[in-house]
Amino acid sequence: MALPPGPRSPAFVQAMRWMRSPVDVMESSRERFGETFTLRMSRVGALVFVSDPGSIKRLFAADRDNRLPEGRTVLLEPVLGRRSLLLLEGDEHLRSRRLMLPPFHGERMRAYETVMAEIADRELDSWPLRERFPLHPRMQAITLEVILRAVFGIDDPARRERLGALLVRVLDVVSSPRSQVIGLAARRLGRLGPYGRLQAVLDETEAIVHEQIAERRAATDPDARDDILSLLVGARFEDGEPMSDAEVRDQLVTLLFAGHETTATALAWAFDLLFRNPDAMDRLRAEVADGRDGYLDAVVTETVRVRPVVPSVGRLLTSPATLGGFDLPAGTAVMPSIYLVHTRADLYPEPYEFRPERFLDGAPDTFSWIPFGGGTRRCLGAAFASFEMKVVMRTILRRAELRPATDRPEPYGHRNVTLSPRNGTPA
Repeated sequence: MALPPGPRSPAFVQAMRWMRSPVDVMESSRERFGETFTLRMSRVGALVFVSDPGSIKRLFAADRDNRLPEGRTVLLEPVLGRRSLLLLEGDEHLRSRRLMLPPFHGERMRAYETVMAEIADRELDSWPLRERFPLHPRMQAITLEVILRAVFGIDDPARRERLGALLVRVLDVVSSPRSQVIGLAARRLGRLGPYGRLQAVLDETEAIVHEQIAERRAATDPDARDDILSLLVGARFEDGEPMSDAEVRDQLVTLLFAGHETTATALAWAFDLLFRNPDAMDRLRAEVADGRDGYLDAVVTETVRVRPVVPSVGRLLTSPATLGGFDLPAGTAVMPSIYLVHTRADLYPEPYEFRPERFLDGAPDTFSWIPFGGGTRRCLGAAFASFEMKVVMRTILRRAELRPATDRPEPYGHRNVTLSPRNGTPA
């Protein structure tokens, strides 16, 4: 068995190119080697990228058997904790996922609509008039507040402000180009130097989170609240046991990291795409004013297709598999590329064009549209994120008429694992 071809440049050169622009690396590799290729990067090793729906379907179907690629634990565990849903595997992962899934679907999720709209309305009150400003940080403020209220259930404004400030500091470190080095050093150096300062912020964050958990545990009527923390505290595994405080803490922080930056970035991309497509903006504004959501749904779906926030996900094969036309051995790290499958011309004619009309007649194909990953590791908060995007966009469009501050589309920026608008979407 042999891995697919790929660039022959040294692994550290490929890693540096990826850190600068993963989109450029994927596009140039696809042009030279086809839809399936191998990238070799320092600290990570060989990664096989696939983008055909058939291979992605087979790979996601084997999620109970395959594992996560090396490196994720080293990078994320110091912040998320070892019980994070993003790091658990096998039966442990499925056990925790089943417990956490109910709050993110159906009527429970819709209970957060009023909170989301209120937060967006209040943020709009602070926006300048007839003055240029970047949208991305404003979206980050909205999504962080949604997490603190709907997920953490923090009512005290002072506690919410303090925890929010701490979490922003942690997110800035984790999202920096040095995040992998920080993850490695945090394990080796503990509380020395700058890693000690990061740990001090994490300690203060954890104290506030545990205080919030303790209040929920002590509540006399836990069913009176519908924030996700309260639901997790009251949930029970199949054996009747509750989550420990450490488990609840790890899942809360995971939900923050998985749901704050990603949703804010998707919202910023949505407005940048609408700025470049005034007909789509006019149609969306008119339908929102009429109380119709069909085109809004299509705009959200098309946004995360043409501008996926995360470019790829990963799996480590535990047994041989044929993917992308290649026989791959066990131990191969395979990357189903969200960006590449979303920009295949055989799946999406004119794939780089923003055309919400693609999705007006029905839902996208399961394995051709994977902005939230797939299989048993599909993003737990996918429905929550899409719902939040629609609520925030509807609120903004009803109150504000935004115009682009530049006539140039936003280029990609690379912020840790996310593809974000490099200039913050100036409006």
